[in-house]
Amino acid sequence: MFYLNMNALLAMCGMVFVLMATRKWPQNKRILMLLFNLGFLFLWSGKLFAFYIAYTLLNYIFFVYLCRTPVWRKFAFALFILANIGAVILFHMLGKQGSASLLADGVMTLGIMFNVLKIIDALYFAYFFGKDGQAKVIDYVNYILFVPTFTSGPILKFRDFMADVKVPYKVDASQFEAGVKRIILGLFKKVVVVVWMTDLFNKVMDQELHTHQSLFLMIWFYLMIYMDFSGYSDIAVGFGRLMGITIPENFKKPFLSPTLTQFWRNWHATLGDWFRDHIFIFFSRKTPSKLMTAGLSIFIMTLMGLWHGFSWLFLIYGVYHGVIIAIENLLGKTTVIRRKVSKPYFYMRCLLTQALVVAAIIINLNNPDVVLRVYKGLFHLPF
Repeated sequence: MFYLNMNALLAMCGMVFVLMATRKWPQNKRILMLLFNLGFLFLWSGKLFAFYIAYTLLNYIFFVYLCRTPVWRKFAFALFILANIGAVILFHMLGKQGSASLLADGVMTLGIMFNVLKIIDALYFAYFFGKDGQAKVIDYVNYILFVPTFTSGPILKFRDFMADVKVPYKVDASQFEAGVKRIILGLFKKVVVVVWMTDLFNKVMDQELHTHQSLFLMIWFYLMIYMDFSGYSDIAVGFGRLMGITIPENFKKPFLSPTLTQFWRNWHATLGDWFRDHIFIFFSRKTPSKLMTAGLSIFIMTLMGLWHGFSWLFLIYGVYHGVIIAIENLLGKTTVIRRKVSKPYFYMRCLLTQALVVAAIIINLNNPDVVLRVYKGLFHLPF
């Protein structure tokens, strides 16, 4: 959301140049980043600033408790996670009702969807590493409020961010060039390509839908989502790296995924990684059976669907993907190694995976009437 606002873009560019100008100061990345993150949120919205100061500091107290206290650690760990999940549910409900209250702020709602995942990751780190997982409040606040990834990710891992902030700011000419190019590519996708694609999508939707038009809309919408989310990720990666923070890649050639399991490792990769890391970790002491893995796949994908929105459509979307991934697990077909199979077989599997994705992608519109109209159009022959 921030990247479509010119003032926000200029502010982030300004931050990059300030960091470059003060690169000889060892603490510039930590202290100046804190001032920037807080100042940016304050100028964007006083409500946003006030909420996140309270929310972040409260969770830092939770974090410190898990690091230092041996008393009631398991209970506290579960309680803190449930409290944050409850916050997400509350924001979803308020956003759906269109409430004008403080808690229904649009940017706030988007922010908490991603930041709660970071908070839970930090709680995991504190719980499993104890005193060795402690972090200073300045670094914790920067981790949660890091502006380039605030509303739409990619999702930063706590341990990776903590490692980055300890390294002095160093961005050479080649890294600067690469970062700028990445930002320009992302802006081109979002401001030019997505706008044009959206306009064409709406024009076709206004027509009477037949088989070929519904197929076109489903494929077109899939490509449009890719351009939109990957464009945002490109900008976030570019600005993050210019600020001295390594932002993980969110899209890793998803169109060349020969299985749905591999697709979700390549499409919105940081989200998929987060759910796998924080669900499967409870089963890491022993190798799960195929049946257990299949069940976990359905559970995780259902959670991912509901994370996108509390509706029957997203529930169906998550279960759909979960069932297919479960079948891949049961059949031992979760991975196809490109160099070990023939090219025709590999690309056939990629095409099959893309067809499975396209079959349900229109659900992301989250509008029952529109989704049903597109699916009905598939069976409406033009003759």
